[in-house]
Amino acid sequence: MQVVQLNSALIGNLRHQRSKGQSIALVPTMGNLHQGHLQLVKRAKQLADFVVVSIFVNPTQFAAHEDLDRYPRTLEQDLRQLAEMEADLVYTPSVEELYPAGSQTWVETLGISEPFCGSSRPGHFRGVTTVVNKLFNLVQPDYAVFGKKDYQQLAVIRQMARDLLMPIEIIGQDTERDSDGLALSSRNQYLSPDQRQLAPMIYLSLQQLATAWQQGGDADDLCGQANAELTAQGFDLDYLAFADPLSLQPLAPEAQQAVILIAARLGSTRLIDNLECSRG
Repeated sequence: MQVVQLNSALIGNLRHQRSKGQSIALVPTMGNLHQGHLQLVKRAKQLADFVVVSIFVNPTQFAAHEDLDRYPRTLEQDLRQLAEMEADLVYTPSVEELYPAGSQTWVETLGISEPFCGSSRPGHFRGVTTVVNKLFNLVQPDYAVFGKKDYQQLAVIRQMARDLLMPIEIIGQDTERDSDGLALSSRNQYLSPDQRQLAPMIYLSLQQLATAWQQGGDADDLCGQANAELTAQGFDLDYLAFADPLSLQPLAPEAQQAVILIAARLGSTRLIDNLECSRG
């Protein structure tokens, strides 16, 4: 496994791989890897001959009041795990490498990026799409693999790739969960023991909502009830809603496919999750 920090080294290596006719998959991460990330690498290895994993804590997707400074950075541990997974190349650029002095260009996907996390975290998705666009330009992958836990992020990146005519297949990998249903996340480690015991209620609530909706329940009424129940248990909800799984627009009454999206805080820790469901 090779580890490179410079764009020139990355480009040169990948040019060599393409000259041998190898297909390339990219797994973008911010490090502090857990089993969910490793499943993305496993999927990438199934898809392509050569797998690139990027590790970069992207400052432009964090607001001033968010946790950029305390976001866990565990590069040595991450590299050991990626070596065990037999990733081919790990790209670990500096901020200056991806945002050269005087950078003034942004990539922004409107509409689909505006509700949910786009509303509660202004500017977040502009940072995401800009850095992912930079990674796509550098790596020029055939495939890019993202987790479905960040459902809106995946939808936004798919929209960007379609709109900008990028010849990249965007792959969504199912969310990895702990044995009690909590979605794996780097932020789970911020939870206190008591909060960690409460956190699986998020996924349990999503499952109950999906079942009730499939049985004919009204999406808005169901979300109102679940919101009240979670709030009573100590959760502070940013949002909880049914949406169209492709556009993320409000769900039509006759819809047969849906995604339920949630973001909630336990103390200072913001957790997100989702569940796709269908009627009929």
